[in-house]
Amino acid sequence: MNIDEILASQRKYFQSGATLPVKFRIEMLKKLRDAVKKYEKEIGEALTADLGKSDFEGFMCETGLVLTELTYMIRHTRRFAAKRRVPTPLPQFASASYQKPSPYGNTLIMSPWNYPFLLTIDPLADAIAAGNTAIVKPSAYSPATSEIIRRIITECFPPEFVAVVTGGRKENAALLEKKFDFVFFTGSQNVGKEVLRHTAEHLTPAVLELGGKSPCIVDSTAKLKLAAKRIVFGKYLNCGQTCVAPDYILCHKSVKDQFVAEVCRQIQKQYGADPLNNGDYGKIVNQKHFDRLCGLIDPAKVVAGGASDPETLQIAPTVLDHVTWNDAVMQEEIFGPIMPILTFESFEEIYALLADQPKPLALYLFSEDKKRIREVTERCRYGGGCINDTVIHLATSEMGFGGVGESGMGAYHGKVGFDAFSHLKSIVDKKTWMDLPMRYQPYNRGLYGKLLHLFLR
Repeated sequence: MNIDEILASQRKYFQSGATLPVKFRIEMLKKLRDAVKKYEKEIGEALTADLGKSDFEGFMCETGLVLTELTYMIRHTRRFAAKRRVPTPLPQFASASYQKPSPYGNTLIMSPWNYPFLLTIDPLADAIAAGNTAIVKPSAYSPATSEIIRRIITECFPPEFVAVVTGGRKENAALLEKKFDFVFFTGSQNVGKEVLRHTAEHLTPAVLELGGKSPCIVDSTAKLKLAAKRIVFGKYLNCGQTCVAPDYILCHKSVKDQFVAEVCRQIQKQYGADPLNNGDYGKIVNQKHFDRLCGLIDPAKVVAGGASDPETLQIAPTVLDHVTWNDAVMQEEIFGPIMPILTFESFEEIYALLADQPKPLALYLFSEDKKRIREVTERCRYGGGCINDTVIHLATSEMGFGGVGESGMGAYHGKVGFDAFSHLKSIVDKKTWMDLPMRYQPYNRGLYGKLLHLFLR
């Protein structure tokens, strides 16, 4: 089937009402969960082929999180889909007011290559739970994972319910020309702008999960050993190819040298003396990104790492010291295993600095100063983040994950994801056994007027 045929069949299927019963949605989620468990080994192998991820990392960061989201939605979809009663104002007596979640309809999910399984199946779980049909478009840069996604979805669902379209830019462009009821996109800011331009043509609502240069602040009160350990984990996970990885470090000048030493120790402790020969250390997705990242490394500023292997597309965990805002590494989102370290002396510097930068997807603060923590979380604008840790805020179904401004719009995970793929109808159910006359002409400005003023004040 071509794209037009798939979309036409999905429109017909949705209009039939087949996806609306909550029982059907839960059955489909269970079917998908069973298939993910069935193909767990093959998923891990695909992630290794595309990104060099070890079995452990593939399960921890992708398959395991997918199973968690599916299980969460299976448990809670019935409650999420129920109508939500709200108070009714006295002038509307006698009536009942409620909000009813309704699926958008035919949805498009476009996913990236860096976490290709997680960032495809997670939003799909939310779309199914909310009662939609979906066309899934995985990235061409992760072909092995795209193929296992295609196998799983084809085995689980008929194409009129969920379909997979593979391919590259040509297929992306063709999909964006079509009218969907909702679009969910995860990827770069540049492509996100194109997605928004196309959805604007049809006034289609969209969620954009983008990226940006996410700062990691280390103040003078931070527990430096623990900070270095957690920052090294978050920065070099998936070889730095994580949208919420700490992009750069803002370290207080008084503790910078000690922090750099701790980071270097942690890199060796976590990845060994020769990370390029560590079987659990992955690779850069392709030659284009490998060459781009190598061009961001200034050899004169390398204090750890710097080694690379063009045969395996690997770059060792690298630390750059004495970095300035004019360096190449600070001109774009890094999206790789390079950690530039800058210094600051006062938080007022940071507030002024970040106010002039595009709003990042994440911000991390390592501090033991409760007043400072409160101040940073209030004054800085960013999608989400952690205090005294990195990355893990996205690994929960109990709160939404998303960006703000240049780092995206909208959010998902758990109930927030269900709501993202739903339109919340506001409904007043007016009773017929009585009808207050004050709103009808001819207006009685005496008694009814006084009552109206009383009710509406």
